[in-house]
Amino acid sequence: MDAAKLRPTGRVLLNDETLRDGLQSPSVRDPSIAEKIQILHLMEGLGINSLDMGLPGAGPRALADCEALAHEIVRHKMKIRANCAARTHENDIRPIAEIVQRTGLSIQAATFIGSSPIRRYTEGWTDDFLLETTEKAVKYAVSLGLDTMYVTEDTSRCDPAMVKRLYSTAISCGARAIVVCDTAGHATPMGAFALVRFVLEEVVKPSGEEIRVDWHGHCDRGLAIANSMAALMAGAECVHACALGIGERVGNTQMDQMLVNLKLMGIPPWAEQDLTKLKEYCQTVSKATGVPIPANYPVVGEDAFRTATGVHAAALIKAYKKKDVELANAVYSGVPSQMFGLEQIIDIGPMSGKSNVLFWLERHGVPATDEVVDRIYKRAKASNHTLSEAEIRQCL
Repeated sequence: MDAAKLRPTGRVLLNDETLRDGLQSPSVRDPSIAEKIQILHLMEGLGINSLDMGLPGAGPRALADCEALAHEIVRHKMKIRANCAARTHENDIRPIAEIVQRTGLSIQAATFIGSSPIRRYTEGWTDDFLLETTEKAVKYAVSLGLDTMYVTEDTSRCDPAMVKRLYSTAISCGARAIVVCDTAGHATPMGAFALVRFVLEEVVKPSGEEIRVDWHGHCDRGLAIANSMAALMAGAECVHACALGIGERVGNTQMDQMLVNLKLMGIPPWAEQDLTKLKEYCQTVSKATGVPIPANYPVVGEDAFRTATGVHAAALIKAYKKKDVELANAVYSGVPSQMFGLEQIIDIGPMSGKSNVLFWLERHGVPATDEVVDRIYKRAKASNHTLSEAEIRQCL
């Protein structure tokens, strides 16, 4: 296959769901509005195109938080665009229009409804009920002057005929963005590609309208990033994701990993985007929600650029001695740490060699006498874990 076909075919946008879908996890803490505003500014700094501010129809606190975020975007003249989730019901859609009126910010209404046969059977919904509900909700949102995004939950398990009818109805009623959802994390990359291509060929093109197609995926099978990339390659323009992949069950597509991969793939505009605040974004969300970052989490985990293995450390040290940071970041890593404001770390543990000890002492400005090196080396070999700085300094 032509390698050019294995890349996104058009523009690539990112919609951050951290403060809405991400907070549906039963393990998260709902951040304070001050924390949400801090996260908003980090999204802006990373160049993320849009965010879901929440579901204002869920209650007074949700409404107040969405409005506060909207005011913050207006006050600081941010580039990030805003949307709010809403069930296909007037009581959920109306509060979005009220926030628009009070803040002056353009907010897209992301109206969602379940679509799969599994959900329809469970709820006792008829096809006509879904189509009528869709028509009523989208027309109501449009009548309020809201730009409308139409979302079908569980699209990846929906029958093709209903996928076609629902999206066609929404578009004919005024929706200008449609979201294909893998709500249960059911899809595979080839399935995601086929589904997005079907929607483009069977719904969007025949409509004759300029419609943006988004992909919203979950990670139940560990395929969220792969599915999102496949959706982009099929022609989707926007991926919905959350910091650290937080969200219900095992979570959503990981926003941080989308940013890393788009940058490393050289996809514009992400190839030139400054991502040195990526770790701060993840750490801030982690602290605000109470979701820990695993040590082996890609790029921002504690161990992402850390080694205590003798062979690996020796190669890194040789690269550093050549005064070549890029070489040091490449010799045992597929991700250049300097792109993300980070660096390689060499520790000392039971699998280390004396080169680890010498490097550590040099980095910390400690004279590397034979006695000191031997003492630390023996302590490491007798240990069942990587030595902490305190343990190393005991040897001094």
